[in-house]
Amino acid sequence: MNANHEAGAAITDAEGGPPPPFAGPPAPASERRAWLLACAIAVLGLAVLGAALTGAVGSSSGVSAPPAVLVAAATPAAAAPGATPLSGGVAARILARPSAAQQGADAARFAAAAQTHIARRWMEGFYPIYATAQRTFGVNWLLLASIHMQETAFSTAPSTYHGLNFAGCCAGPMQFNVTNGPVSTWTLVRDSYIHARRPAAYDHMTAKHPSIYDDFDSLMAAAHLLSANGAAYALDGSAWVAAYDYYGHDATGVIYADQVLARAIGWSQHGFCVNCAAAASLVQAVHAAYGAPVAATLEGGGAPSPSARAARVARGRAG
Repeated sequence: MNANHEAGAAITDAEGGPPPPFAGPPAPASERRAWLLACAIAVLGLAVLGAALTGAVGSSSGVSAPPAVLVAAATPAAAAPGATPLSGGVAARILARPSAAQQGADAARFAAAAQTHIARRWMEGFYPIYATAQRTFGVNWLLLASIHMQETAFSTAPSTYHGLNFAGCCAGPMQFNVTNGPVSTWTLVRDSYIHARRPAAYDHMTAKHPSIYDDFDSLMAAAHLLSANGAAYALDGSAWVAAYDYYGHDATGVIYADQVLARAIGWSQHGFCVNCAAAASLVQAVHAAYGAPVAATLEGGGAPSPSARAARVARGRAG
């Protein structure tokens, strides 16, 4: 008789009855619940990974969608034959005069920018800045974003955040001129950031301000300049002139303004689309309404009449 049997006998004697039959070792717990939990965790992990890769999560700003579109702009109608061309805005006196070679290089640069694929995650840091600029300076954020696209393909162009551009004149996300002057375009508007609260965090924040390479400083300055040149919430003739002034008063400037405004109008009609090019028909419509009269004046060697500024304001507000 072993010790376990003796212990069992002692229990029997103490309780006055036979011990219960030996039932064997306990059955192992079911593993079904553990397997289901493991599968659920794996599926959740894959979902988070996929969202991170597509840019649905992971934004430093916590913003995953662009600002709301104010209103769908109408496609402009062609200007009447002999219509007074739109004139330059108040900042025309500080615009650079690019050479023919620079204009050709710029035209190629604009075409390349339109073909650049932009990741959704890359754009998320700009959305709150666009919204702040619109609220602060009363300029439609779609116009600002379209110029951002035209200038540096949303800051993806080489040397956006260092040095000067190929022409040795301009720098930063919005390609401000730092060499024209004696008061350069950048010097004129570089302190625009003081008019609004800076986000707590965003990409490419510099240590000192103002900085032409800081996203907030540069975009706020651009919105201020557009506003000074007559741009407002409407995507109309005033917006075209502001874009024309932003580049310069020459044939490439006409192409620039046509493309910028057409892209902004297209976004207002169909929703903001980072990688969607402006429809050719819309570019043609904008050119017929605003660009063609200016281009004709440039080709004829003439200059807009003194009353063109007032006519531009009247047409823009009426449109």
